[in-house]
Amino acid sequence: IGVNYGRIADNLPSAVKVVQLLKSQGLSRVKVFDADPSVLRSLAGSGIKVTVDLPNEMLSSAAKKPSFAAAWVQRNVAAYHPATEIEAIAVGNEVFVDTHNTTKFLIQAMRNIHQALVKSNLHSAIKVSSPIALSALQNSYPSSAGSFRQELVEPVFRPMLEFLRETGSYLMVNAYPFFAYEANSDVISLDYALFRENPGNVDAGNGLRYFSLFDAQIDAVFAAMSALKFDDIEMVVSETGWPSKGDGTEIGASVANAAAYNGNLVRRILTGGGTPLRPKADLTVYLFALFNEDDKNGPTSERNYGLFYPNEEKVYDIPFTSEGLKKSPPVTGGGVSRSTTRNTWCVASGEAGEEKLQAALDFACGEGGADCRQIQPGAACFKPNTVEAHASFAFNSYYQRNERAGGSCYFGGAAYVVAQPPSAYSRLIHPLSRYLFVCCGKC
Repeated sequence: IGVNYGRIADNLPSAVKVVQLLKSQGLSRVKVFDADPSVLRSLAGSGIKVTVDLPNEMLSSAAKKPSFAAAWVQRNVAAYHPATEIEAIAVGNEVFVDTHNTTKFLIQAMRNIHQALVKSNLHSAIKVSSPIALSALQNSYPSSAGSFRQELVEPVFRPMLEFLRETGSYLMVNAYPFFAYEANSDVISLDYALFRENPGNVDAGNGLRYFSLFDAQIDAVFAAMSALKFDDIEMVVSETGWPSKGDGTEIGASVANAAAYNGNLVRRILTGGGTPLRPKADLTVYLFALFNEDDKNGPTSERNYGLFYPNEEKVYDIPFTSEGLKKSPPVTGGGVSRSTTRNTWCVASGEAGEEKLQAALDFACGEGGADCRQIQPGAACFKPNTVEAHASFAFNSYYQRNERAGGSCYFGGAAYVVAQPPSAYSRLIHPLSRYLFVCCGKC
């Protein structure tokens, strides 16, 4: 979990205080929208990984003049790295919606910036990418039909993805389920948008069931990449968030919903953040944003995406680390959703495969804090000694200990919630079901 550190405000704390705040919250990644010297100097020696940005207004110069790109890298990257752990450069931001028609400069600017890194021998440590908005998709629903806008495929997306493949980089994507929900609240469930318990939606194109709008949006981008034969490119969610306040017409903007979205997203990602289409994808997600920014234009929501007020107080209380998840109960009172009934259980999915189940089991019994004593050798629930049986025990322990919070029975797609005791299911579906209920029913 990382965070976007925007500074379009006149009341923010100093960069030195911001670094202290990031460290106190366990936030080990930050993304900025420029390469401000005071910010980069303050981050030196902090251990926080940094993504800097080459602004859209510099794209044409970086594309036309390799010397400009080289000077920019020398001044804004090489001068600070490695004391400041710059790990990526975002070349522009949502360039395709930039009204100044900078799209035509993007690919060459990316290549020139990368070449400048090569000359400084920094190319193996620092990746180059460019955040895209979901509006770059021609189709995003259903996820299986995801495709890039046709007019962008050959001039931009194919060469961009080839560049990312060549350089071992990843695609940056800005995804905001809030916008989709706000525009379609009559057909999109709020629980679906906020990672709360819901029956899910089956994608008729690939047969996968989606339990969150975020997953559906991310998989639409994965599908668009796959359509161009770029299944091997990884993704970083460079921006996502939910506003804590909005205008009367901005449906869903509230503190409770922002806490639910970001809190459940953090829990989902830190407990195994794949998607239905890419269950093994280890997503890195940057929340937007660190502070409410009072000088931003647009509707009220634009000034209220912050996790913190400028005085460094939390707008709502959610953890950002695996350790924090163990120490902090799920947000209630409109925050992270809990089951309306105690009669739900979390069981392992045999379709996930032993490797994925073992990784999730290790997390649940380790960082996740599940009570796994009963599945140790010689204990009451050690037999049957299979990864799936032990995983079901551990997953359910984690799920119940976290009060059945939304996202606490996911484990990267290795688990799912059942509303009947496992013993009620046919042995044809789950041959260990009756045994598992004896053990899991005690959790």
